[in-house]
Amino acid sequence: GCELTASTKSYTFQVDEEDDADHILALSVVCLTDGAKDECNVVEVVGRNHENQEIAVPVANLKLSCQPLLSLDNFKLQPPVTFRLAAGSGPVHLAGWHRIVHREDASFEEEDDLSEEEEEEEKELAPIMPAKK
Repeated sequence: GCELTASTKSYTFQVDEEDDADHILALSVVCLTDGAKDECNVVEVVGRNHENQEIAVPVANLKLSCQPLLSLDNFKLQPPVTFRLAAGSGPVHLAGWHRIVHREDASFEEEDDLSEEEEEEEKELAPIMPAKK
């Protein structure tokens, strides 16, 4: 997690470029914390699009009197990513999780080869028939 305030308006999450792993950053909750004023606090996510151009997208607009907390249901991002307090003085707390998946990890790749037992089970399944009208 991190906290954005009037004095610390942004936080960048980056990973080692030479790391041979896939990184997933998921944003779970954005909320106002103790000391926040009743003003609009806009949090943006700054990243790169498919053409490697910087893009900023607002993800939360929080106000103490009407919406002090926003659940983002594990909004997935690919590092590097910057969180920026575009409006307001905060403090705004961001929480989430970081997952590292090593590319040589067998659990990451799906198994395409079926065992002989699984192949037999597939053969035994009856075909799906159309519904009667």
